[in-house]
Amino acid sequence: MDLSELERDNTGCCRLSSPVPAVCRKEPCVLGVDEAGRGPVLGPMVYAICYCPLSRLADLEALKVADSKTLSESERERLFAKMEEDGDFVGWALDVLSPNLISTSMLGVKYNLNSLSHDTATGLVQYALDQGVQVSQVFVDTVGTPETYQERLQQRFPGIEVTVKAKADVLYPVVSAASICAKVARDQAVKNWQFVEKLQDLDADYGSGYPNDPKTKAWLKKYVDPVFGFPQFVRFSWRTAQAILEKEAEGVIWEDSVTGNEEGPGRITSYFLNEGPRARSRLPHRYFQERGLESATSL
Repeated sequence: MDLSELERDNTGCCRLSSPVPAVCRKEPCVLGVDEAGRGPVLGPMVYAICYCPLSRLADLEALKVADSKTLSESERERLFAKMEEDGDFVGWALDVLSPNLISTSMLGVKYNLNSLSHDTATGLVQYALDQGVQVSQVFVDTVGTPETYQERLQQRFPGIEVTVKAKADVLYPVVSAASICAKVARDQAVKNWQFVEKLQDLDADYGSGYPNDPKTKAWLKKYVDPVFGFPQFVRFSWRTAQAILEKEAEGVIWEDSVTGNEEGPGRITSYFLNEGPRARSRLPHRYFQERGLESATSL
């Protein structure tokens, strides 16, 4: 799998895909959705789709695809290579979501990892449709409540039969194939991660990447900077990372933080105009004082 595009820029979302088999633009297709790397505190999360014509589903099953978690790395790579060889009827696409994107998304109001997962899966199904794939059935390994997720997808794609199940990567071969694509991509992304930070004598032995792994925790403690925090390889919104930051990093006091008995935020214009109770007690920020700038009372 060619991840050179990700290696050039691993700060956001990178989409990779195979060519669309001609038969998939002519015949009804089944499509599976799965992910890899949802739980780790290190590295990206990868969402993948795999699809093939309903008439060739038995050929996909004959590859003996299985849930990627039950396969060794070499077995996953062998099966992915086999799917690539069968590119005349098997297609795939995936989104690699960087740790930085995951963590900054978590800062949004009422937007969590489940929401990010749902939106990414929906986007990949839509991408297949936009590429001309004649999707008639979709099978998804659930995130959250299967019934709610299935209803949401069914409303989004009313002309497609949608099935969302727990353990779908075990139950449906096309989802197993998607899980293999996702896991192969994540393994390669982690192994070849390009650190934008200049880390001296980088230790690449960070364990499984999961928060409860002692080796992963030790790596996080070793590479936390007291001022700048973690490298972008780390999902800084994870509790494990936050706990280390609180203990190892320097505290920050904002000059205009609310302290004491000051009232909370008022109208947004009060931050720019001399109005409200804050105007009487709060001096302008030093930036404005040093430059002789005053607030405008009229435009």
